[in-house]
Amino acid sequence: MAASANRSSNIIVVGAGIFGVTATLALLSRGHRVTLVDPGPLPHPLAASTDISKVVRLDYGADVDYMAWMEEALDGWRRWNREWPRPLFHETGVLALARTPLAPGGFEYESFKRLEARGHRPQRLSQAEIARRFPAWSAGPFVDGYLNPEGGYAESGEVVAQLISAIAPAGGTLRSATRVERLLEEAGAVRGVLCADGQLLRADQVVLTVGAWTPHLLPETADSLRSVGQPVFHLRPQDPSLFAPERFPTFFADIAQSGYYGFPQHPIGVVKIANHGVGVPMHPESPQRKVSADQIAALRAFLRNCLPPLADAEIVSTRVCLYSDTRDGHLWIAPHPQRPGLIVCSGDSGHAFKFAPVLGALIADAVEGRMSPRLLRFRHRPEVQPLRGEEAARHHG
Repeated sequence: MAASANRSSNIIVVGAGIFGVTATLALLSRGHRVTLVDPGPLPHPLAASTDISKVVRLDYGADVDYMAWMEEALDGWRRWNREWPRPLFHETGVLALARTPLAPGGFEYESFKRLEARGHRPQRLSQAEIARRFPAWSAGPFVDGYLNPEGGYAESGEVVAQLISAIAPAGGTLRSATRVERLLEEAGAVRGVLCADGQLLRADQVVLTVGAWTPHLLPETADSLRSVGQPVFHLRPQDPSLFAPERFPTFFADIAQSGYYGFPQHPIGVVKIANHGVGVPMHPESPQRKVSADQIAALRAFLRNCLPPLADAEIVSTRVCLYSDTRDGHLWIAPHPQRPGLIVCSGDSGHAFKFAPVLGALIADAVEGRMSPRLLRFRHRPEVQPLRGEEAARHHG
């Protein structure tokens, strides 16, 4: 049974990625006693949250609910920038490019129209304007698009670290070198965790926020969740001036078809480009967790055609980002259907990080048993078996 909304509970949160740290802080703010457990180091180098950047976008095709939720999150990112020692959200704007004229049903068209309808001011771009304003891009492939001045990117690993630093001052307990071996079940309910070192940690409820590890720690969820790897590239441009934020904002390049997105040059001197695609199924700790030669070749072909100044750029490093995919691309934030006392928070499907400022409150609602239309959407839903996910930016493949 979920915790009463009016009663303090002893809660264990397993996993210190963006789901876990935001959940911990939200639960602490509501008066619960919370212990956050993670094997470390933190931020965990294999977690999806850990990297130099994640996109923060309002743009969600025709999905108005996600756009509305992101409006709340965007306010939160701006608030965090004011509160933190230095801004970790960079509002570069978001450039959406299309190879064909925007048309009803397309991700870019539907995003543009919904943004306008909700009072935002995206700037429509012709082929000539794209070439003039954003000179790193080839003048040929992209004939239409828009710039949404609202949005950009967050320094994701630094965000997680900043949130972790707030846990102890908020009264929480962080066990950062503790690996959970299994859940403790008593009288038909989950009542804590057994750690690899033999320690037994008891709680009223356990909140599982382990991302791509979820279907491996809970095999019964494998029908609803799968772990897939996506290639990430850090490149060093020969002409950094072309990749300054004002000339090269955070972008999607015909995202529903190509999968490619990327960022302006990071302060460490690299341009990050990644793929939001179908992905390669794998365990998060698989020895195969490395970018393949075929993925590098595909990136080079994209760069030669679309971003010539990066075509021969040095690839400084690569990374495989592990998504926890649901069947329909929507999050899973709900009680486990057969194990009372366990709340499963997973299914990021490659687009959860941007909701960080509002994610923890939603998880806390699930822990406290507060139902809402949003949580109804993110419930456990084994009946969903679409041919492809519903997240509009990820239809290709």
